[in-house]
Amino acid sequence: MEKNIKAVYFIGAGGIGMSAIARHFIRRGLVVAGYDKTPSELTRRLEKEGMLIHYEENIDEIPHACKQKKSCLVIYTPAIPATHKELVFFRENGFEIQKRAQVLGTLTRELKGLCVAGTHGKTTTSAMCAHIMHQSHLDCNAFLGGISKNYGTNYILSKSDYVVIEADEFDRSFHWLSPWISVITATDPDHLDIYGTKEAYLESFRHYTELIQPGGTLIIHRDLEMKEALQKGVKRYDYSRDEGDFHAENIRIENGGITFDFVSPIECVKDVVLGQPVPINIENGIAAMAMAQLAGCTAKELRYGMQTYGGVDRRFDFKIKSDRLVFLSDYAHHPKEIYQSAKSIRELYKNRHITAIFQPHLYSRTRDFYHEFADALSQLDEVILTEIYPAREEPIEGVTSQLIYDNLKPGVEKQMISKDKVIDLVKSRNFDVLIVLGAGDLDNMVPQMTKLLNSKI
Repeated sequence: MEKNIKAVYFIGAGGIGMSAIARHFIRRGLVVAGYDKTPSELTRRLEKEGMLIHYEENIDEIPHACKQKKSCLVIYTPAIPATHKELVFFRENGFEIQKRAQVLGTLTRELKGLCVAGTHGKTTTSAMCAHIMHQSHLDCNAFLGGISKNYGTNYILSKSDYVVIEADEFDRSFHWLSPWISVITATDPDHLDIYGTKEAYLESFRHYTELIQPGGTLIIHRDLEMKEALQKGVKRYDYSRDEGDFHAENIRIENGGITFDFVSPIECVKDVVLGQPVPINIENGIAAMAMAQLAGCTAKELRYGMQTYGGVDRRFDFKIKSDRLVFLSDYAHHPKEIYQSAKSIRELYKNRHITAIFQPHLYSRTRDFYHEFADALSQLDEVILTEIYPAREEPIEGVTSQLIYDNLKPGVEKQMISKDKVIDLVKSRNFDVLIVLGAGDLDNMVPQMTKLLNSKI
């Protein structure tokens, strides 16, 4: 990063990825300020840590230190419209303006970047890898897409030569990176509002593999449609749950725990205990362990890291776990994620009645994948749908949750309710296993739902 930068200004400060970078600059002792649309728990924490944040588009609210062109770096998120008054001000006045991904890209050139890309699984895999690395003799820095339960933050700062980064394909952000080692977990098409076609999406991942540094390594899930394009001298391994250069054997799922043997071309590790015992985490754990092992972690460090991994907020996040009731929330918002989530919970609770409350995320994603959403949700016993969470989008005519509802398989109990009726529903009903699914704002109700459900037990 430029030596003369004394202040950093964030437009879209409260996003999970942006806040990790904000924390990086706060820790470096710079003036850190920014704008966000709405206050949240995350923005409140950032303010406590020393960041100046305001919540209306207003040039007058930008601190003096952030109006000095030569010493202020401006970082914005692609979700911010080009017409945003503050962004326009910085552009018109010739400030250095970077996307969040550009800043991460600089870090991958300064340090050894361990990057995790993929439609789904990347937050958990990168958080697992960061935890293994951080408690090993190597240590690491990390920029994660979710709050690690081990550290209560999405950011780890150390003097290590390694940085673990969640490589986001949204808006082709990951094209700014120069990974030393990269995992690719999945390439099921998503963000078609940006990419247009499946082919363009897969091409974007192909280009990403070209960015791995010579002497580096790609660890790729063996079932992907994409074709990689590696520079000379880049090693390639594949992985999956049951097959590949890295895989699991002797999987034991019993009494709410999961243990397996990690098979690796470098060194096999027996009796790995999953700290967050969810079946999908076997595969995520294999990818995380492969990356950490290639970076130089020992078998003992891999085993300890996996056993003490505590999970990520909103990623298979258990709130209540008892014989009478299981309640959890999961960020899954793509059909393949929903499928894996539903499959995992079915594997854990074979003979119990499983209910999902699902808030679809984005009109475009619902339009493109409503059949797939319905198929994935149909693995469960009961589905309760709320209205679509729009995020950055305007409504699309004819696109509502009804599209998913109408395509759920016969035999699945189903209903549609508005989001503001969810708490009343939870009050009035008894559940066996209940999961809240989606990337929208329904998760804000989870603490209240947890309290209500606990009072019933």
